[in-house]
Amino acid sequence: MSTIAQKKGFGATVWDFLTTVDHKKIAILYMMAGGFFFLVGGLEAVFIRIQLAVPNNDFVSAGAFNEIITMHGTTMIFLAAMPLLFGFMNAVMPLQIGARDVAFPYVNALGFWLFFFGGIFLNLSWFMGGAPDAGWTSYASLALHSKGHGIDFYVLGLQIAGIGTLIGGINFLVTIINMRAPGMTYMRMPLFTWTTFVASALILFAFPPFTVGLTLMMFDRMFGGNFFDVTMGGNTVIWEHLFWIFGHPEVYILILPAFGIFSEIFAIFSRKRLFGYSSMVFATVLIGFLGFMVWAHHMFTTGLGPVANAIFAVATMAIGVPTGIKIFNWLFTMWGGSVKFTTPMLYAFAFIPSFVMGGVTGVMLAAAAADYQYHDTYFVVAHFHYVIVGGVVFAVLAGTHLWWPKMFGTMLSEKLGKITFWLFFIGFHLTFFIQHFLGLWGMPRRVFTYLPGQGFETANMVSSIGAAFMGVAILVMLFNIVATSVKNVKVGNDPWGDGRTLEWAISSPPPFYNFKQLPLVRGLDAYWIEKMDGKKGMTPAEPIGDIHMPNSSFIPFVTAFGLFIAAFGALHHADKVSWSVPVIIIGLLITFGSLFTRSVKDDHGFHIHKEELQEEKGAKA
Repeated sequence: MSTIAQKKGFGATVWDFLTTVDHKKIAILYMMAGGFFFLVGGLEAVFIRIQLAVPNNDFVSAGAFNEIITMHGTTMIFLAAMPLLFGFMNAVMPLQIGARDVAFPYVNALGFWLFFFGGIFLNLSWFMGGAPDAGWTSYASLALHSKGHGIDFYVLGLQIAGIGTLIGGINFLVTIINMRAPGMTYMRMPLFTWTTFVASALILFAFPPFTVGLTLMMFDRMFGGNFFDVTMGGNTVIWEHLFWIFGHPEVYILILPAFGIFSEIFAIFSRKRLFGYSSMVFATVLIGFLGFMVWAHHMFTTGLGPVANAIFAVATMAIGVPTGIKIFNWLFTMWGGSVKFTTPMLYAFAFIPSFVMGGVTGVMLAAAAADYQYHDTYFVVAHFHYVIVGGVVFAVLAGTHLWWPKMFGTMLSEKLGKITFWLFFIGFHLTFFIQHFLGLWGMPRRVFTYLPGQGFETANMVSSIGAAFMGVAILVMLFNIVATSVKNVKVGNDPWGDGRTLEWAISSPPPFYNFKQLPLVRGLDAYWIEKMDGKKGMTPAEPIGDIHMPNSSFIPFVTAFGLFIAAFGALHHADKVSWSVPVIIIGLLITFGSLFTRSVKDDHGFHIHKEELQEEKGAKA
């Protein structure tokens, strides 16, 4: 990015990113926005741990603590983990399948801006009368009685961001189905592309129920509906079903791309083909399928009855089987390989025991009778973070180090990367391992303080010290990123030396059209096959010809901005203020006006002529 800024000037660079439809630049936008929200969510986590470090602490009030834990969970899941993974999907998946862009570049840009404005709207709640305070799951029994506009920010912000995620997922599905390079059959796709494909399918089916739930909550809160109000004939438990029918596949939407990232890392740094490729694909699809059959294990204490509890308990235990297949395949990939412990490989190696611990406690929670004891204690907090941090965050940090040179053409410092890893790894286990015991000793979730003499003091202090370690690790990583960008030392196509998939066959960073000629894929690990045959790059599947590319567009930004404005009107509608309906109308006019403009505007894109491509080739030679 620094080189672009030098060439174009700051204003031109900003305009370039506001209007871009290039999947690689949209990936950078996702990484920047997701990284920002990750820091915000991390700061909220630090506040939680400061508050709980000692008994009877008054660092924050009970009300503020409820807002902080709600926003920490919501921010980390919806605004940090999801977009960071979407960043990798955008940056890497089209390259891995040999495509020149995603299927719908314009929709890709629209998806980002909807997510971004939804996230900004949600976080504005801190400055506009209070953040949501009913927990990240926002159960209706708490949400309907929440004073102020916090829950309204939650409902409207997540609706806007959720539309962006949904259309992004559809875009990835169409891209993978339709735009694979010649020879790239489904069973030759890299594992990261497979996990992107299955996660996108989960998004397609999981987000609509959540959207329905949010819409019903919006009618209850803002327009006097009674869907969840028990006193008016509503049903509060329906919200839990709608939330968890989305919420459980959601954790697989997060963890499957993480599995894909680790699969790439194990193969590259073991210098070996991934063990049991076809069984890994089958396990990925099976996890996606079973992910929709386990949601009520979050609701064992709501009184569904022994039959329902038993069915969901068995389904939950069954999902451990395909996950186990993956764990053994990763271990067998390393077995007998020439393993190199680079920074990404350290994260991948540490991920296995960390994630297995999360899986084991998941099976414990799946036993309905035992869950009555574990439910709503810190044991669940520990389990959840072992899965999400030990799986997803480790993968995000590993993927950042792995693909940074491909995205930006410069290599992050390995020394600083390893310091980040050890600080984060030690801090993570210090923070969350002891929380299993806090839960078993009886410490409830979501309590803002506790009395001395209950046996919680030491464990909470240890947990808080661990959180400080993780915070320092992220600061070291930020320094690494800044230092690398300032030095700006360029690297080649395959900076790790052992790249196996198509993204390592082209320059770092890739040209905006990705592939001058679409590559011919001759098997799994397409680039590795060519290297083993002694070839420098990929065998082309076509002669050099004109390349059609889409034009940049400011319309996606305007479309999302219109919904952002309309949301402020909806937010104040229940207050009976005179300007709420006009603001809703103005916002929707901006959105639908921009959509109409898009539909009547003839935009055929542009062509890069083959003469330019041949000149470029000659200049390089």
